[in-house]
Amino acid sequence: MLTDRMPSLSSIRAFEAAARHKSFATAARELGTSAASVSYHVRQLEQQIGVILFRRFPHRVDLTPPGAQLAKETIQAFAALRASFAKAAESDESRLSLTALPTFGTSWLTPRLGKFRAAQSGIQIDLDLSPDPQDLAGGHFDAAIRNGHGRWPGLRATRLFPSIFMPMCAPALQAAAAGLADPHRPLDVPLLGRPDWWGFWYRALGHEGVVPPERFGINLATEHLDAAAAVAGHGITIGSPILFRSELDAGRLVVAHDQVVGDGRAFWLAYPVAQARRGKIIAFHRWLVEEAEQACAAARPFIDRALIVAPPD
Repeated sequence: MLTDRMPSLSSIRAFEAAARHKSFATAARELGTSAASVSYHVRQLEQQIGVILFRRFPHRVDLTPPGAQLAKETIQAFAALRASFAKAAESDESRLSLTALPTFGTSWLTPRLGKFRAAQSGIQIDLDLSPDPQDLAGGHFDAAIRNGHGRWPGLRATRLFPSIFMPMCAPALQAAAAGLADPHRPLDVPLLGRPDWWGFWYRALGHEGVVPPERFGINLATEHLDAAAAVAGHGITIGSPILFRSELDAGRLVVAHDQVVGDGRAFWLAYPVAQARRGKIIAFHRWLVEEAEQACAAARPFIDRALIVAPPD
């Protein structure tokens, strides 16, 4: 045998199975191949190392003394490998890596994750918040919460709830928002939030064109920061009555106008199709869908009256 060259893994694997079962036929069934294939690979191993490992009889095989010695060490080595793979799989199954949009993750998901941990104490959550879609094919993340239409090649997507938005402000500013419906009427307080959403909202009221820039106040990166600024009394924001339900229920925010608008998009749980049968994915999917159903039921008055406005051509 050449000391700088290992026998092929397929030959070693065939030998290990045959030695453990003391049968080429039984080894073949385990490996999903034929007894002739197992015999061929074992013969290749014997030729490469220059040692006869099995005595072959018409209806059975027996290990030779060198074969028995090699079998003991090989079987132990494969058992250690199996244990290592099982340990790795168990470790991976106990950790769920998620990526979500910042506002969804901060305002809606994070306050609820304690309930999931209480129900699934064996699963640890790693949560990444990013405004950009993260690649789920690389294995760094198990699943994602995305906003869109649910059509992502290679991913299975489950709709959670619609993307809807409406004006909200601190209770002290509700009176100052009385003229909000007219985009040309001066307001005593600035607007907060995404200009495109305000554009959709004004289009739902029959107004066309871009909202004048002078109507806006602080320019913040995400909706949950806009909501925080609105709670502090810095303006009227536009956001989701589903994501900011706790602020509305607590009275930190109030509805500044009853018109609810959507752009036809929704929030989705997405994960690779190949991961669909993983225990941690199944558990999180079941829990998240139940939470989303409860959120939709609580926000049903807003959802039912939402007017879907398509983006302008």
